[in-house]
Amino acid sequence: MLKLGKPIKYLAVPPKEVLERVKKNVNDDAREQVKRLEDLKKTDIVNELNTLHSQGVELVEPADLSGSLKGRHNLYNHLELTIRNAENSVDIMTTSQGLMRKIEGFKPTFEKLKKRGVKIRIAAPLTKETAVAVRDIGSLAEIRNTDSKARFVIVDGKELIFMIMDDQEVHPTYDVGIWVNSPFFSSALESLFSTAWKGMKTTATK
Repeated sequence: MLKLGKPIKYLAVPPKEVLERVKKNVNDDAREQVKRLEDLKKTDIVNELNTLHSQGVELVEPADLSGSLKGRHNLYNHLELTIRNAENSVDIMTTSQGLMRKIEGFKPTFEKLKKRGVKIRIAAPLTKETAVAVRDIGSLAEIRNTDSKARFVIVDGKELIFMIMDDQEVHPTYDVGIWVNSPFFSSALESLFSTAWKGMKTTATK
C-alpha cells in the first residue's frame, strides 16, 4: 500500500487481507464466466453444435484435406511420410521405373511396416529390369504384374496420393502429385484396386 508523502514509502498489507482480496477477485471472475456460459446456452451456436454432434457432421475446409506436390523429390518425401504412418495397408500402383525407385527409396520403411503387420501390395508392369528389385523386397510386399500406367498410393483406405503425369515423359523436376485425405474417395479407389488385384499375376505376361 502506497504511503502518502515523500520520499515514497509502502506499507505492507496483512497476508489475511491479501487472501480475502484475491478470493473476492476470483469469485467475481468466476461469476462473470458462469454468466457468459449461461448466456451462451440461449444462442443459436449451441443449437448448431448439438445438431452437428447428433448428425456426426464434421466441418472441414477442403484445403485441409488436399494439396499439390511439385517435383519428384518433394513428392517422394511426402510419400515416405504418408506410408510410414500406415496402420493397416499400403496399396501402390506404379510404373516399372517407379517400382524400382520406390523399392530403393522405401525399403527401410517397408521393413518397419512389415514388422507392424501392415499389408503392402504393389502393382506394376514387371520386366527383366525389375526382377532384381522385386526379389529384393519379396518378403516385405506382395507384387503383381499389371499393364496399367497409373501411379498412385493408397494408405489405410483413407489417404491417397496420385501422380498426374507419365514418369517416362516428364522431367523429375516437373513431376506433379496430388495428396487427398478423404476416406470416402480413398476407400472407393481401394475397392477398385482390390478387384483388379485379383486378376493380376505375380509374373510378367509373356
